[in-house]
Amino acid sequence: MSTARAGGGTRQGSVKAQDNSGRMKKVKFHVQADPGAAVFVAGSFNNWDPASYKMKQNGDRFYEASVVLPAGKHEYKFLVNGVWQTDPDCPTWVANSFGTLNSVMDVA
Repeated sequence: MSTARAGGGTRQGSVKAQDNSGRMKKVKFHVQADPGAAVFVAGSFNNWDPASYKMKQNGDRFYEASVVLPAGKHEYKFLVNGVWQTDPDCPTWVANSFGTLNSVMDVA
C-alpha cells in the first residue's frame, strides 16, 4: 500500500492506495476544508476534469473521494471553492506548465 499523508494547517489532504486487483487500485483522497465547501480532486488520471470527482463531506471539515487508478505515477490537485491546491504533505511534487506545482502519487 502506498500512502501520502498531509500534516498540519487549516487544510489537509492525503491519499491512500489500496490493492484491489493487482493492476488497478482504489485510491482514497482526503482533504480538510471549511464546512460546506465545494471540493473536487482532479489530475492526470481524469484529464484534469474536476467535475468528474466531487469529494463528499465526511464529518465537520473532512472531504473524501475514492477513485480506481491504474498502476503508475499520477499528478493531482484539489480544487477547493475554485482554488487549486496541492496536497500539502505529499512527498513528491512536480512543476507544471502554469508555473505552479502538482502533487504526485505512485500507485504500485
